[in-house]
Amino acid sequence: MKSVEVYILSGFLGAGKTTLLKNILKQEQDKNRKIAVIMNELGKVSIDSDAVSDDIPLKELLNGCVCCTMQGQLEAQLQGMLSQYDLDAIYIETTGAAHPIEVLDACLSPVFAEKLAIGSIVTLVDGARYHDRRALSIQLQKLLQEQIHHADIVLLNKVDNLSESKQASLVFDIQNIAPDSKVLLTQYANIRLSDFQHLTRKQQKEHQKTHVQLDLHLKTYVHTFEEQIDFDAFEDFLRNMPDTIYRIKGYLSFTHSQDTYLFQYSYGMPLYLKEPVKMKKTLVFIGENLDHAWLYDQLEALQK
Repeated sequence: MKSVEVYILSGFLGAGKTTLLKNILKQEQDKNRKIAVIMNELGKVSIDSDAVSDDIPLKELLNGCVCCTMQGQLEAQLQGMLSQYDLDAIYIETTGAAHPIEVLDACLSPVFAEKLAIGSIVTLVDGARYHDRRALSIQLQKLLQEQIHHADIVLLNKVDNLSESKQASLVFDIQNIAPDSKVLLTQYANIRLSDFQHLTRKQQKEHQKTHVQLDLHLKTYVHTFEEQIDFDAFEDFLRNMPDTIYRIKGYLSFTHSQDTYLFQYSYGMPLYLKEPVKMKKTLVFIGENLDHAWLYDQLEALQK
């Protein structure tokens, strides 16, 4: 019986995992391979699922993290995919707060012993965020280290924002944390399948468990707007919000336009992309110790 390859895409919030997934899926489809995706989101609402085309089987695990609260659900989804589809590979896109080894543990269930071939753990690192990582809490710095430490291949991404000397310094640092890992410098998470497929997996190392809510204090907040909002007021909100909000993604509509925008915010950088179809105006926030009441009041005020 053919074993189905499993690849785990890891990396902190906003590092570019969804862009990486899109790059990979296009290459897999060009090779006519049968692929499925499991996407884990911390929030109750999925934003990134549109990255996966309708002809690729997709399962979503929402409102929790595979590495702590949802291992059983991941096992159930894997079991469902294996029985329902004839696949060559499954890609698991983890939340930015996931520990890759704990995701791997869920894939190593005895139920799948004959059915899954564990491929590589690919960890994506945002170059600028990693350079400034000491501004993060100690727990989050530890998570970044763990995500790198257990990777088979580390992609130092968005390197176009870094000087050559900074790139060299970060590669040296990453190789100290993960001396057995392959390190690649990337822009827009652009890699080839041959860069990470059929690598020899490293022995599983001891790891420090990180429960997404108890240890890292990462939380999510979902807000849905009933009306369009003022663009300038929203930009003011972004400038003044706490720096413990690491990631925002969702859909927005502004008073100056009839268009819907896909909004992505990561590490101080907002991005607005015009969407061809109208979407529910919902934002998902991910950060440490989020003040839900404050966020609600601030966001509601944007509609007035």
